[in-house]
Amino acid sequence: MARVISATRAEDGCLEYSYAEDVLDAGLIHINELWRDQAALDRHFTTEHMASWRASWRELGIGDRDIRVYEVGEPRRL
Repeated sequence: MARVISATRAEDGCLEYSYAEDVLDAGLIHINELWRDQAALDRHFTTEHMASWRASWRELGIGDRDIRVYEVGEPRRL
């Protein structure tokens, strides 16, 4: 996971990329990503580090995924 995070954060267009284990559901990992635009996200999915990461899922016991994309406006402080 650390290699994927480091490689992804170095990608052009990656503004934020992090993993966190759910406090109430052990083993559930949330991935938070923020990309400059859709083109940067599309390029991310074609990188070598993502292909290697996907190839390791079975060995690591990674199963179901629930991916959601949200379109948001400019950030503002609450």
